[in-house]
Amino acid sequence: MTAFLALVFILLIAFAGSLMESASIQSAKNHRRADMDRAMESVFAEYQKDLLEEYELFALEGSYESGSYREENVFDRLSYYGAADMDHTMARLQLLTDDGGAPFLSQVSQWVRYRYGLDRLEGLLGTAQAWETQDEGIRDYQEQEQEGSRELSSLLEEQEQSLPSEDNPLETVERLKSSPLLSLVMPGDRQVSGKSIPLAEQPSGRALQQGYGSFDDVAEQGEASRLALGVYLMEHFSSAVPRETAEGQPALPGDAGESGSGLDYQLEYVIGGQASDAENLEETVRRLLLVRMVSNFAYIQTDTAKRAEAAAMAATLCTLMAVPAIVEAVTQALLFAWSFGESIVDLRALLKGSRVPLVKDSGSWQLQLSGLLTLGDGEEWNEGKDTEGGMHYEEYLQMLLFLTGTDEAAVRSLDLIEQHMRLERGMEWFRIDHCITKLEIDSRCSLRRGITYSFSTYFGYR
Repeated sequence: MTAFLALVFILLIAFAGSLMESASIQSAKNHRRADMDRAMESVFAEYQKDLLEEYELFALEGSYESGSYREENVFDRLSYYGAADMDHTMARLQLLTDDGGAPFLSQVSQWVRYRYGLDRLEGLLGTAQAWETQDEGIRDYQEQEQEGSRELSSLLEEQEQSLPSEDNPLETVERLKSSPLLSLVMPGDRQVSGKSIPLAEQPSGRALQQGYGSFDDVAEQGEASRLALGVYLMEHFSSAVPRETAEGQPALPGDAGESGSGLDYQLEYVIGGQASDAENLEETVRRLLLVRMVSNFAYIQTDTAKRAEAAAMAATLCTLMAVPAIVEAVTQALLFAWSFGESIVDLRALLKGSRVPLVKDSGSWQLQLSGLLTLGDGEEWNEGKDTEGGMHYEEYLQMLLFLTGTDEAAVRSLDLIEQHMRLERGMEWFRIDHCITKLEIDSRCSLRRGITYSFSTYFGYR
């Protein structure tokens, strides 16, 4: 009996000892995990504050102001904050530029929802549908214009005739179309910025540091949205004609000889993606011209008085050719030309800071058909008018930004952010592809008596 009780007692002691050992090991694990959690949160608390202040973006700058990205930089900071005596390896890593700027777009969407609420985006949905209709209309317009031009040329060849060059608006418009667009629309008292950047050195043009590993198991806090990106860009980037221009403030920031401080026409860069302010403004104005031509042509087709005026001028141009088909083709060509001339005046008004309605009516139409003959000559300058209820230049830019591919717009936005941080903030070491947004680290530590513990720790900005 005594031996049996002794055995039972030994078993109880062994069981209690194993429980105490297990609890001790688990406590040690909890302490090491707590050390790592605390260290990880402390490391990510060292987010790049200038990036947050300027662009509302959370990111850990992985080079730690050295310009040289190294994962060991993060491990060193983890050790500093109490996660020493562990072996760390990166399991997953996400940078702000990964996947065409998807982490950037996610933070942008979240910021817009936080700043303005869903109502702001929902309120733009109807407008966005109108913008998409405009984009589809551009293709249809170009096809119609080309088809009309071919038909007129074919009819004239069949009759072995040509239109007179004197007092012919079609000749004037053809000449204007081959002229530099900015020379036709830029107000004379404005100077286009001469700034430029080397595209090959921008994030969109160079090989980038890449993250690795999928974070599909981590729910994103904001869905990438073209509308959200447009709202964000309008809030954080400048344009050639800021809204204040309409109130008499200066427009077109910068001067033509200055360089080395990034681009002035930032929204235009997102749209155009060219190296210089002048090229981006030219490309943006060219796209605006197409938008205005589509809208103006759609209206003029419904204005019987203007169609009759165009038909009368066509009959005058075709006096020697009594062919109804040619007269009709010339009438249509004049309507296209008139829409082009009206659009040139619209662009002048927008660049001056005036408002232009997306859809015209007889009261907002600005150019007479006879005005085509002198449009663009040295003496003429119809600067358009400010139409109440119309859209400002930057509102038209928001349309173009929406129609620009999301990936292109995101990457070019990151170009601008890096430019600003390096050139304006003096942070020459800054690289946007060194900015960490999510991280998972596998850690391995020794507890005691050869017992090791491996675990993973995740942190990501939301």
